[in-house]
Amino acid sequence: MLLHPQFNPVAFSVGPLSVHWYGLMYLLGFAQFFLLGRRRIQQRPQSGWTVEQLDDLLFYGVLGVIIGGRLGQVLFYDPGYYLSHPLEIAAVWKGGMSFHGGFLGVLAAMTLWSRKYRKPWLDVTDFIAPLVPLGLMAGRVGNFINGELWGRPADPSLPWAMVFPQAGDALPRHPSQLYHAGLEGLALFAILWLYSGRERPRGAVSGVFLTGYGIFRFIVEYFREPDAGIFGHSYTVSMGQWLSLPMILAGLVMIYLAYHKRKTA
Repeated sequence: MLLHPQFNPVAFSVGPLSVHWYGLMYLLGFAQFFLLGRRRIQQRPQSGWTVEQLDDLLFYGVLGVIIGGRLGQVLFYDPGYYLSHPLEIAAVWKGGMSFHGGFLGVLAAMTLWSRKYRKPWLDVTDFIAPLVPLGLMAGRVGNFINGELWGRPADPSLPWAMVFPQAGDALPRHPSQLYHAGLEGLALFAILWLYSGRERPRGAVSGVFLTGYGIFRFIVEYFREPDAGIFGHSYTVSMGQWLSLPMILAGLVMIYLAYHKRKTA
């Protein structure tokens, strides 16, 4: 049985400025998005994408992730707390970002960006889908460093069972943050990068992202301590699972329509 290292949330300080690990993980996620995006543009010069467009796309995406992710955390998971502590809403450096909220924020940002550059919306989402999972992995590593979003109690004989003092008890728990990182991050990246390596019908890559993320998130939720959310605690179906179900359904519909349209074209 392991003990969470209880890292100092501050990575380093420069004078009065403190740089938190959580913020660095997000910065790492945005950096890998840009680098992988440049590689995709170089591999497919016929796609019509430019590095300048990628720069602007990243700016829109950063705004969508931060604003949407934070508002999602406030509205989906902790509305009561933030209603009582409204000044805490802006304290993103302390952690607390909802993927589903960030996802909706990115969709809104990509809609604005696609209108600006007059690119089909599904072409944009197909382009960015393989670039997202490693950023998600970085965010989950940030959750682990912060000692937040710990897992449900685990069998003490589990070699990687871990005690999280932040949970307020000495129970061995699943390090569910690392499960998230491995499935929603590394595994989903491998699937999408390989799948998108060949030309696919419009919308198919986006559909695989939605389906894959939804399935992996649904699985990991069985090992993660459920958030209270707007419906209260539920050990049968958690808030994260409720929010993932529409993603799975939408992804399957997108994959079906993408290939059905190609067959009938």
